[in-house]
Amino acid sequence: MRFRVVWYVLSKLMVAEAVIFLVPLAAAIWYGETALWTFFLAAALTAALAIEMRRRGKAVDENLTMREGIAITGLGWVFATCMGMLPYLLSGVLMPLDALFESLSGFTGTGCTVITDLAALPNSMHVWRMMTHWFGGLGIIVIFIALLPQTGQSTVYMYNAETSGPSKERVLPRLRDMTRILFRIYLLFTALAFLVYLVCGMTPLTAFLHAMSTLSTGGFSTFDDNAIHFGSWPLEACMTFFMILAGGNFGLYYRVWKKGPGVLRRNTEFKAYLAVELCAMLLITLNLIDRMDMHPAEAFRYASFQVGSLSTTGFVSADFDQWPGFSKGILLLLMIGGGCAGSTAGGIKISRVVLLFKEAWRVVHQKVSPHRVLGVYMNGQHIPDETVLRVGEFFFLYIFCIGFFALLFTLDGIRAFDALGMSVSTIGNVGPAFGIAGATQNFAGLPVFTKVALCFEMLLGRLEIFTFLAMLRPSFWLRRNQW
Repeated sequence: MRFRVVWYVLSKLMVAEAVIFLVPLAAAIWYGETALWTFFLAAALTAALAIEMRRRGKAVDENLTMREGIAITGLGWVFATCMGMLPYLLSGVLMPLDALFESLSGFTGTGCTVITDLAALPNSMHVWRMMTHWFGGLGIIVIFIALLPQTGQSTVYMYNAETSGPSKERVLPRLRDMTRILFRIYLLFTALAFLVYLVCGMTPLTAFLHAMSTLSTGGFSTFDDNAIHFGSWPLEACMTFFMILAGGNFGLYYRVWKKGPGVLRRNTEFKAYLAVELCAMLLITLNLIDRMDMHPAEAFRYASFQVGSLSTTGFVSADFDQWPGFSKGILLLLMIGGGCAGSTAGGIKISRVVLLFKEAWRVVHQKVSPHRVLGVYMNGQHIPDETVLRVGEFFFLYIFCIGFFALLFTLDGIRAFDALGMSVSTIGNVGPAFGIAGATQNFAGLPVFTKVALCFEMLLGRLEIFTFLAMLRPSFWLRRNQW
């Protein structure tokens, strides 16, 4: 591995983050807040780190190797979140571990917070919290590739190490062109959400912040009671629409723009995604009517919002921790499934779930007819056995990690179901779970060991396990090893 190349690319990423700090700095100046010095110092420290990295680094014309791409992506997320914690730390809002937790929760789009009084935060700090969501939602590396000049001749390994899904399908042949298209769609949807939220009665700043949080599928809010604060069903309906929209494949939306809505009808994953969302809404609605005597309209209002939220953002419009066990079980499954590949949502991804079901169906058929040759198809195309195998491997690791981290949480005395829900929610980058980490709770009171484990799990979920695990191998960092 050429470490000087890694440092060189990371230096450019740190320069970009230093520039991003100027946005909340401008907000602090606009609102006359003393936090402006916090963001000025954070920008200066990040710029100093960038200069040191540039001094140690070296630009080359050769392609990046797979190992260098993985290292840049993994270390890029580590450095970005570590610099992202500076405003919380320098302002005295949070202690070091909590500051790191809040930054990591923001960048990974998890949305669980350790800040107990959001109303006390200055507006500029709210801007920074939502910006961590927005830049981390689409992907730090994806936006980096889209906006900044490329390093060397290839950044495909950086892109592959960060993006989600069983395959890295491109909507355009050139990577930089594709990432720019994705960024423009992301920007457009955020602007549309902002305008709609304004019409629904939000103030301009609140609408802007919640639009960023919605499209990034983050879940941070400016209020301690989250979306419950608004108490407006038209606003909740609009937020549900944009949450479900953000859970779809952004590359697919580009194809819809180019080729028409017929693309959606032919896409297996998107149809399965909508079917899962609709079925979950109806089942929870019926369960709430039956077990809690809710009015049908009220039951559907809360069910639809939480179904859209817990498969994507993690916003909260009702205390679903008080719902019947059947409804909570469905919400738990939605957290595991997540959104579509190529979306800003977390989870296993619906494309993998579809492939797992198709493979299970194929195995059943082969048991009945051993000599029959069957394949797995998706979107009318045959899926190679190698891809199906990788999906199975990912599914095993994902479920194993859920159980492993849940077991770790119980060491701190957390109840088994609460630990399981927290593990599912964190690795899926959802946010709220049940019990101690439920809809109306805060993560501030969790034990230190649990917070540290949650930090690892959030990053593990955002980098889809393999990138993170590859970096834990000592042989990965040896200079002489070739990938």
